[in-house]
Amino acid sequence: MGKPVKIILSIIAAIAFLIVITIITLPFFIDPNNFKPEIAAAVKDKTGRDLTLSGDLKLSIFPWLGISTGKMALGNAAAFQDKPFATLEESDIKVKLLPLLTKKVEISRLVLKGLTLNLARNPQGESNWKDLTALYATKTTPSPPASNIGIQEETEAPGVLTIGGIAMENAQINWDDQRSGKHLLIKDVNLNIDRFSYDEPVAVDLSLVILNPETKFTESIKLTTKLTVNEKLDTILLSQSDLQTTSEGENVPGKSLTAMLTVADAALDMSKQTVKVSGLQLKSKDVTLSAEITGNNIKDKPSFQGPVSIAVFSPAQLMKQLGIKIPVMQDANALSKSAVNFNLLTSENSVDLQNLAMTLDDTQIKGSTRIKDFAQPLIAFNLTADAIDVDRYLPPVAGKSSKPITSPAVALAAAASALPVETLRKLNIDGQLSLGKLKINGLSMQDIQLNLSAKDGVIKTQQSAKAFYQGSYNGNLSVDLRNKKPALALNEKISHVQIEPLLKDFKGEARMSGIVDASAQLQGHGNNADELKSSLNGSLSFLFKDSVVKGFNLQKIIDHAKALIKESALPANNKNDQTLFSEIKGTATLNNGLFQNNDLVATASRIHINGKGNADLNTEKLDYKFIATFIKTKATATEPEQIHDTPINIIVAGTFSKPTYTLDVSSLLTEKNKAKIEKFVDKNQEKIDKIADKIDKKLGPGVGDLLKGLFKKH
Repeated sequence: MGKPVKIILSIIAAIAFLIVITIITLPFFIDPNNFKPEIAAAVKDKTGRDLTLSGDLKLSIFPWLGISTGKMALGNAAAFQDKPFATLEESDIKVKLLPLLTKKVEISRLVLKGLTLNLARNPQGESNWKDLTALYATKTTPSPPASNIGIQEETEAPGVLTIGGIAMENAQINWDDQRSGKHLLIKDVNLNIDRFSYDEPVAVDLSLVILNPETKFTESIKLTTKLTVNEKLDTILLSQSDLQTTSEGENVPGKSLTAMLTVADAALDMSKQTVKVSGLQLKSKDVTLSAEITGNNIKDKPSFQGPVSIAVFSPAQLMKQLGIKIPVMQDANALSKSAVNFNLLTSENSVDLQNLAMTLDDTQIKGSTRIKDFAQPLIAFNLTADAIDVDRYLPPVAGKSSKPITSPAVALAAAASALPVETLRKLNIDGQLSLGKLKINGLSMQDIQLNLSAKDGVIKTQQSAKAFYQGSYNGNLSVDLRNKKPALALNEKISHVQIEPLLKDFKGEARMSGIVDASAQLQGHGNNADELKSSLNGSLSFLFKDSVVKGFNLQKIIDHAKALIKESALPANNKNDQTLFSEIKGTATLNNGLFQNNDLVATASRIHINGKGNADLNTEKLDYKFIATFIKTKATATEPEQIHDTPINIIVAGTFSKPTYTLDVSSLLTEKNKAKIEKFVDKNQEKIDKIADKIDKKLGPGVGDLLKGLFKKH
């Protein structure tokens, strides 16, 4: 039996040798270029597209079964014949022959050079790859299950796959969307993947450049990572990942912006529907963001959560780095420090920032925010801040005395008006902000609460300050944007507020003291400040108690007049001149911007003042009359006070910026005194003017007119 066995083995060895020799020498006798027509025909039959093989084909058999190609082009879909769908300069792929017998696939390095893909969509929205994807879908459609009677389906485990590497050099993708008119070029695509084997880490390097021809915007991307994939392709691991992007263009802050993303580990497990990202760090300029993220149910109902932090940085320095002009602020050191920490929680339709802690300079902010329903986002927030000085971030003010007095509701309305109406109409917000201390426009307040809601084109706020100059403030504002012209309604009230410290903080000086209670209910509509002023309607009321008007003594002005008439010595000037009022009160109405007050009452120790008139917010014209009545004798327990029969009229006219005053006392004078005054005025006009000018310098322009009015010729 030994000899026959040897003979058989010798024959097998000889046959094997002949097979090997045949395989080795086959490429020398077979020219694959002769089969170009057959290859093109097969592609045409399978895809309906033309394949042009203009370069040489080279075949290898042993030990690697492979083919190398030169230039080739795949035709485009029928409606996109101006360019080929894809072109390729060179390619090379080889599979080791003998391992195929044991169901092992060993591929040598796959090389693609000069690949160009021309992807397009026509004006009707049809793409030039739709037919290819439809063909693939048809081929991958599962066949109906066979009857299980007497038949048992056999499954085979996949073979082992090893790839020596993948190299893609200088690839390019052109995207032409004729429907939207957008064009995009992805160029200089270079991909290098080292030897690949299941469950083994493989190094991956990718670089490319994205260019928008219309905007000249470019995005350069570089990625390095180590990739591990299991045989089932349901577990993917990335480690030591570095992604660098550089954006360049006219609309890019600073014309160029580089960002670096590093990830220590990222694991995707599709069988468990989980993802975990560890050691994530994103850095751009001086800003560094760190995070640890986990995800669950990523296929069915994806959700992600984890801590996120932004390290301390300088917003002002960042703005400089980004080429953003820093506005001039009252505090040159503002925007010097900021940091953020929060726990991120996201779902399919919401993003939550929980346990939010933010620092802005000396202000600490805590709370939570949420965005729900991305189709029609609802923004909710609940924030608490310890103290903030808004003045630090506002432009410098030339002089406090020139600042117009405004209210919190008006300030909120002004801030809202700076935003586009369409943006405001779409807002859907529900939130509240609590402030321990707030300073704005020089005014200080404590224990502030702001509630904000916006829905269906209606914005509402409720704001209060429990400690406002020893009193309190409450107000609400409504802005209705549903119609062509926004409609505004506000309701505000201050109670027991000390006016002197308020004016000192706001204006830099206070010429009045006392306690004030005031309220206003106003409505208006318009697309700008002028339209709003001309439409304002509503009412307001005020009450000043124990008030002192400093630097102004109405009685002394009368005494000056008497002294001049008698040609006697003038009363001495006193820097502490003031007029005391036990009460100043009144109400007013607004009708299309016309302010009308008919019931002003001011009570002093020797004077009663009543006032009525109007002020037009549209033209800024004044038309007001004060009636001053002097008290002869004060009231006693048994007798009422005695007053002069004839009052003094004070007329205020002119404009807000240039008011004029006329004091009419002619009714108090006899004919003899009138003649005497006229003679005196002719003789002492210069002296009268000098005194009036002194009063103007001391009390402000216009007050001296009161004195001049005393000596007006009647």
